[in-house]
Amino acid sequence: MTKINMVHPRVLIVDDEPANIAFLRRLMDIGGYDDVRSASTGKEALLLAASYDPDIIILDLQMPDMDGYEVLRVIRPMQIGGVYLPILVFTADATHSARKTALELGASDFLTKPGDATEILLRVRNFLTMRQWSKELNDRNEHLEERVRARTDELEKSHMDIVTRLARAGEYRDDDTGQHTKRVGEMSARIAQELGLSSFTVGLIRSAALLHDIGKIGVPDSILLKPGKLTVEERTEMQKHCQFGASILAEGKTPLLQMAERIAACHHERFDGTGYPNRLSGDQIPVEARIVAVADVFDALTSERPYKAAWNTEMARIEIQAQAGRQFDPIVVEAFLSTKSFDLF
Repeated sequence: MTKINMVHPRVLIVDDEPANIAFLRRLMDIGGYDDVRSASTGKEALLLAASYDPDIIILDLQMPDMDGYEVLRVIRPMQIGGVYLPILVFTADATHSARKTALELGASDFLTKPGDATEILLRVRNFLTMRQWSKELNDRNEHLEERVRARTDELEKSHMDIVTRLARAGEYRDDDTGQHTKRVGEMSARIAQELGLSSFTVGLIRSAALLHDIGKIGVPDSILLKPGKLTVEERTEMQKHCQFGASILAEGKTPLLQMAERIAACHHERFDGTGYPNRLSGDQIPVEARIVAVADVFDALTSERPYKAAWNTEMARIEIQAQAGRQFDPIVVEAFLSTKSFDLF
């Protein structure tokens, strides 16, 4: 009998008759299988299956307390990892219904006692070969998944590096520290978390918020850095940074860029419908834009700009609260105040 290329395959025999166990043990010894264990009850079989991790189970059906059918019902759903576990039913019950039920419950094959020794060993060998192939395929799949995960992580890091640099390109136009976008991103993520959004969405908002003002690249320095009050014409030109940003980010293929486009386009819309560029109101404004609107205004109020001095934290917090229901979504304002994001930096 040719042995398969598996180091010491583990064989579990389940039968309530000592004579049957002794017969199968001798047979396994002839086949060259030296790692063999046995159980005389269904419960003992389940415990051994969990701790011993057999490569094949030879299972009797007719046993007291927990029969072979129940063992099959429990073991099959417990299988994890995608590795095939052959279960060879070896029973004195030769009825069609017994065969049908056992196979429906997940038995790999069905032999009746007393059985032919050569046939039993051939079935065991073939099933162990399938088990080995399944293990090798599972190992390859796991290795491939690891490589895909590593490559995905690498691409995500590269993508985030590009996003961060693109955000800085816009931010350095009117914030030479480059920290405004970082603060807005972190503050927006905390608000999103307080609102109960998924961790995936929170992460997207943290990253996408970095690009909320990327459209400022298209605004002339004479307007962007003007120390005094803007004229009506200059304010109209400044407001175009929302469209510029949305245009830069348009047709993005990733959830991150798609969200960034919505934020860039809508973070100056007002909850009461008097904002720009499209006078959206309430739930018409994407939730991520409603979140970033609060974080952006708070950070702008507490930061020094060529045209204004920085407000203190308490003054800015009071202003945000006062604008709930007007400029900002009241629920987002409540979440902002609950997170104490105003003490972030």
